Formats: sequence, structure tokens, C-alpha cells
Amino acid sequence: MDQILQLLWLVPVLPLIASVILVSRPGWSRRRAHSVAIGALGFSGIISLLAFMKTLGADPATTAREVVTVTWFQMGVAPLQIGWVLDPLTAVMLTMVTFVGTLIFIFSTGYMASDERYRLFFAYLSLFAAAMLGMIISNSLLLLFICWELVGVASYLLIGFWAHKPSAAAAAKKAFITTRIGDIGFFIGMLWLASSSGSLLFFDNGSGCLEENALGLLGSQVTILGLALSTAISLLILWGAMGKSGQFPLHVWLPDAMEGPTPVSALIHAATMVAAGVFLMARLYPLMAAGATGTDDAFPVTGALIATTFVGSITALLGALIAVAQTDIKRILAYSTVSQLGYMMMGLGTGGPAVAMFHLITHAFFKALLFLGAGSVIHGCHDVQDIRRMGGLKGAMPVTFATYAIGMLALAGFPLLFAGFWSKDAILHSTHTWSVSHLPYWIGLIGAFLTAFYMTRQMFYVFFGGNRLNESEAESHPVPPPHESPAVMTWPLIILAAGAVLLGFIGTPAFPWFQGYIDRAPSTLSLSALFESGTLSVMILSSLVGLGGIGLAYLFYRPIAFRPNQQVDPLQRRLPRFFDLATHRFWIDELYDKTIVAAVGALALVSDLIDRKIVHRIVECVRRAVQGIAWVTRFTDEHLVNGAFDRSCDGFRWGARQGARLQSGQTQRYLKIVGSSLVGLVLVLIWISRS
Repeated sequence: MDQILQLLWLVPVLPLIASVILVSRPGWSRRRAHSVAIGALGFSGIISLLAFMKTLGADPATTAREVVTVTWFQMGVAPLQIGWVLDPLTAVMLTMVTFVGTLIFIFSTGYMASDERYRLFFAYLSLFAAAMLGMIISNSLLLLFICWELVGVASYLLIGFWAHKPSAAAAAKKAFITTRIGDIGFFIGMLWLASSSGSLLFFDNGSGCLEENALGLLGSQVTILGLALSTAISLLILWGAMGKSGQFPLHVWLPDAMEGPTPVSALIHAATMVAAGVFLMARLYPLMAAGATGTDDAFPVTGALIATTFVGSITALLGALIAVAQTDIKRILAYSTVSQLGYMMMGLGTGGPAVAMFHLITHAFFKALLFLGAGSVIHGCHDVQDIRRMGGLKGAMPVTFATYAIGMLALAGFPLLFAGFWSKDAILHSTHTWSVSHLPYWIGLIGAFLTAFYMTRQMFYVFFGGNRLNESEAESHPVPPPHESPAVMTWPLIILAAGAVLLGFIGTPAFPWFQGYIDRAPSTLSLSALFESGTLSVMILSSLVGLGGIGLAYLFYRPIAFRPNQQVDPLQRRLPRFFDLATHRFWIDELYDKTIVAAVGALALVSDLIDRKIVHRIVECVRRAVQGIAWVTRFTDEHLVNGAFDRSCDGFRWGARQGARLQSGQTQRYLKIVGSSLVGLVLVLIWISRS
């Protein structure tokens, strides 16, 4: 067995050990605490990089997949097996998560420097990283689900890290409960898959649930509503992925997760938790594609893939519409994440794992850059998060401005130069050639326009014009002027900015290396591919759409045309009803509060009344009845059974004492008894003879 494959289990275990050590060492200094956390994840990153290089050396024409299977425990004659897998999907995710995660850990040393629970913060970060990495290497859906739930626990701890804030505590509970709603579907789907395929191992020498034998069986069986069994199971697991990846209608937790420290937002929204749902569906893509009824440019079309595409389309549009009216710098990015995750789901449904994963990887870099950049802004503005109170940071924070601008242009899909343009265009191209419907393609274009618009809007609010930090503050409590963040926070921004530019060139139509790597297919450089009619038309239209969004936001929000301290937002002035809807997130949270939450509350109230008024009284009656029976039993036992037994014993004792008197050993007494007995006998005989 290859040595790298043997060591792969250490990738999640090292951060897990770091987390345990940090929890159990309350007296450790801050330097020692973050050194252990960063060092553990750094070593995991080295192993991940070696694993990635190993997959690069594999022949693209082969499966390039290796697995290790171990028996967890024995249940009768059937062993429960788990294990890990090394393939391109695993390798690229491990490399991305460890690299971006390490940068976020380093950034956190500066951002959280004054926090009293510094050591515990890094313990939670390490636990989170361990759970995500364990999920990635899993060759068993059961092991993946265990790590999936650990990700949920760690996110609960991190989102609610500042639990002294009621909003943070509420956000942590909301995230945990909402994702558990999705996990119910995941769990049911997992059980159904286990009972139908006989295995939860993905790959097991032809016997795994993602291999040909099981897929043929699952794709050929028909279940409820005429769905293929594979489709029905995939839809249940998709419900779990929708919760974790913030897809409509389970997206409501993700923006509220901004209540956690900004490095947590970067970790959750960029490289790990929200990407987990997309990764899960990419891993299970063979199951989703099983039993395909048709193909679209060699991509299968099934009910599960169609559902994935339209869920992603709705989410992409909804997130972008809400983002255009937000004023919290982190919430704008949060709704942007919701929208971009929708794009990934669209790409997965119409173009396969390679398309979705390409955008996932590029998005991890530029969205981590944007969140950490927002953290730098918040740090420099002394914890102010409202973009209406910022402005003029371009000169005060030059490094943050330059790197944030790169992240903004990558997210906005600025033509040709940035990674976001190429990964977004790959999704648009796949939706453009999708035979089922062109609606996702047009939704993707609208979302691209809105993305360019709201990110440019944010840039003008935050970095241009005059600084507005003290305009709403009393003169006696002025906020200090903004300042650039320390080098430990800006260097991760610079590295991520480089990735936001360079990563796009490994997946262009001219050189689709990334797609070939994921699909295990050869890829060659061909500049002519850029000028094919379908590719060129999508590139031109998406470029015009992106530039149009940037241009419109420039007309609205450039400092000459708009002064936030004196004027109403231009979009609000022109479209007040839409702006109000978007500001209030289309009232979806309120709708849930009035319907689902109210219904659950009413059910809880009814359950409480039934418990107190009916069940409690029944229990009380039963208690009293049992108590009465116990009293009767005690009375019977003590006064009847025990009393009769005691009296019998007393009688025996009296008789024994009387008998003992007869055994005195005195002959005279014995003669008296004999004489008395003879007299008595004579008298009896006389009485009998006379009668």
C-alpha cells in the first residue's frame, strides 16, 4: 500500500488531537495555543499536498482511485466497515481546505488577539477543521455522516462563540436546528441506501454503493411516484445538502451565522461548512445520475439532477436580490455566498462535479479573501460593520483595499483576468447547453449582473468618498480614525488575492486542466476553443452583463453622484418597494416565524397542556391507585399474613414451653401425671358405660 495513502487518516486526526490538547490545557499561553493549532493544520496540509501530487502522477485514463477499508466493529456475522479514499475529488478538497484554513488560522491570531477565550477559539477551529477533513476523506457514507454532524456541532460552538451577545446565541441555535432539519432527510436517505444496496462504502472492489453493480440495481428499481430508487434516495440526501449549503428554503441560517467572529465567517462561508453540501452531492453524483432517462452533451438527466439545478437557480437569484439592499458588510457577503452556492448546485446539475468543484475552489479563495478583508475593515474601523458609516478607507487601509478589490472583481466576474469569471462562465456554459430548460441560464445571467452590482455598491460605500465613522456618534465618544491591519492579517489577504487571480487559468475553455483532472480525462491547450460559437457567445454575454452591473453601480454610487450621509440609497429611491422587500429578506424569516415556528410553538403549547392537564392527571390517578394497592398489600401483609403467622408462632412457642415443663426429670411429677391420667381415663370410661 502506498505510504501517502497509509498516512491519509492523519489529515483529520492531527487537528482533532490539537483540539483535545487545547481544551485540556487551560494554562497555556496564546502563542503556544495558536502554534499547536496552526502547526497541526499545517502538517495536515503537507500530507494533503503530497496526496494531491500523487493523484497528479496517476494516469488520467485509469480510475486513479485508492481506498483503505477497515472493520469498525462486528455485528453478528456482518462487520461494519469504514475507511478512506484518495482520488482527485478528495485530493483537491483536502489541499484547498488545509491551505485556506491555515491562512484563516493565521489571520485569527491578529483578529482575536484581545479575546479572553483565545485558546478555546483555536480549539473550536481545530475541531471544525478536523470534522471537515474527516468528511472529505471518508469512503463510507456512515463515516461521512458522523463527520457531517461534527461539523454542525463545531459550527454551533463557533457561531455562538460570543454567547454573551443574545444575537450570537440565537444565531448558533438557528444554524444548528435548521441544518438538523435537512439532516433528517440525509439520515433517512442513508438508511434507505444501506438497505437497498447492502453497503454504505462508496468503493469496495465493485461492491460499493457508488459502483456499477449497486447503481444498476438502484437505477432500475421504481419507487413512489414512478421515481427511480436512486433518484428518491438522492432527493433525500439533497435535502440534507440544502441545509448545510444554505439552499432555499433552508438558507435562513447562513446570513445569521455572521454573528460569530469574522474568521469563523470566512471558514464557514468559504472553504468548509457550506461547501460540504456541494462536495457531498459531487461525491454522490454517480448515484444522482443512475437510471438516467436521457443525456445532454454526455451529461445525464435525472429527476435528482433537475431538482438540484432548479434549487440552485432559485437560491442563486434569491441571494443576489437580497444582497443588493443590505448594509452590514458581512451580511452582503453572506447572501453572496448563498447565491454562489446556488451557482455551484446549478453547475452540478447541468455539467457534473468538475464544473461545480471548479467554482467551489475558486470561490473558496476569493470569498475567504472577501470575508477576511471585511474582518480587516471591521478591525480597522473598531468593530463597525455598517457600510453606511464607513467610507474613505482606500487611503487609510491600502493593502486591504487592493486585496478586497481583487476579491470583489473575482466575485463580480470581471472578464478574463480573475478566477471567478472562468468558473462562473463554466456554469453558464453548462446551463446554456442544458436540454431540459434554458431558464437556469437566464437566471444565472441575472444573478451575475446583480452580483457585479451589489459588490461595486459595497466597494463605493466602504472605500470611497469621505469617512463617516463619527457622523452618528456623540462628540464626547468619537471613534478613532481607521487604520491598516497588522501584517499577520494582511499577508493572508495577499496570498488569497493571488489565488483569486491565478486559479482561473487552470480551468479555461482553452486549457480545461481542472475539469480533466476531476473527470480523469486528458486535457490539452487549445486556444481555438475560446472562439467556438457556444463558448464565445456565453463569454461575451456574461462579460457584458458583469460590466453592466459594475457600470450601473458606478453611475448610482460614485462619490460625485451619491453621498450616503446626505442622501437615500439610489436604489431605494428608484425602487422603494423592491428595496424594502430585499432589506427585509423578502420577509421569509418572518413568514417562517408566523407559520412553521408558530405551528411548532402551538404544537408545543398543546403538548404542554395535554401533558399537564391530561397525562399528568392520568399519571397522578395511576400513582394514587398504585399507592392504594400498595397500602392494602402492606396492611394485608403486616396485619393478616404476618399477624396470623406471628400468632401461630406464639402458639407453638407456648405449647413448646408447656411441653418443656413436662420434661422436668422429677419422678414424683411423672407419677402424679400418670395417676391423674388414670383417674381421668376411669371417669371417662364410667361416663361412657352409663350412657
